[in-house]
Amino acid sequence: MATAILALDNQRRVCYINPAAENLLKLSQGQVVGLRMENLFANAEPLHVALDYALARNASFTEHELLVETADLSLQISATFTAVESPFAAFMLELYGMNQQLKVVRDEHHLLQQQANRELIRNLAHEIKNPLGGIRGAAQLLEHELSIETREYTQVIIQEADRLQSLMDRLLTPHRTPQIGALNIHEVLERVRSVTLAEVSRGLSIRRDYDISIPELVGDREQLIQVMLNIVRNAVQAMQGKGELILRTRIARQVTLAMKRHRLAMQVQIIDNGPGIPDSLRERIFYPLVSGREDGTGLGLTLAQTFVHQHHGTIEVESEPGHTVFSILLPLNVGI
Repeated sequence: MATAILALDNQRRVCYINPAAENLLKLSQGQVVGLRMENLFANAEPLHVALDYALARNASFTEHELLVETADLSLQISATFTAVESPFAAFMLELYGMNQQLKVVRDEHHLLQQQANRELIRNLAHEIKNPLGGIRGAAQLLEHELSIETREYTQVIIQEADRLQSLMDRLLTPHRTPQIGALNIHEVLERVRSVTLAEVSRGLSIRRDYDISIPELVGDREQLIQVMLNIVRNAVQAMQGKGELILRTRIARQVTLAMKRHRLAMQVQIIDNGPGIPDSLRERIFYPLVSGREDGTGLGLTLAQTFVHQHHGTIEVESEPGHTVFSILLPLNVGI
């Protein structure tokens, strides 16, 4: 595995370390196995807190942007604890090395991309709406001058103009003022789940994996429903209505969102086992008017990104055939 893995026993001693972890920590299995976390890491207290949290809630837990130190190096990492049922280990610790400078550059790039998208959308919508009204009006006037047999052509013009008008309205939707209030993210996800199951016939399974201890979020309920619905609908269409979706929620600690540090954040993951996102689209998936389907408008994920950024959060995607994960991080401004 490319992921760095450490297995721990009930006394929080390392009982296994894989080659990826050896490479990350610059330590061999012989040097690490048998050590308690505080003997391996100079500042292990945040790791103990994360493990305690995972144990208390019987769920996986990720701590972001941790600075851990061994005898020879210091690392910026994300760490995920998961309880395992094994006679050899009690917990699994996954370590993801991070380059803080690269993360800052990536976040800055996302913010600039979002601003460029927003400006493009606004200008495009306004430039198209004005002549569109004139085209539709002229087609209606022309319809009265034509015979019944030829009016079907003007009807095509009017219908297509209406379709483009609807598209322009969707392009301008993100620019309304958010309706802020307290909301429960699981109510949002349950709404999305029920709508999706009502739209799709048999063959689709939607599994819940919620951390019900997550506190209420301050945000726009309708915007967040639209975010989740756009992502879920894309996944369902990619799977052609057949497959498995997982809706997962978790608490994340010590994360930087929109260039601001937050002690607590909420992570929502939408996971599907569809064909994955083509390599040619992966870097452009959030750009406006980019779609992998012939009948797609390329607006769903752009709107989702816009709404998430309005909530001072981030949205990212990882994809390979059989496993696509959209991860949304939103700041929480209340304690738990």
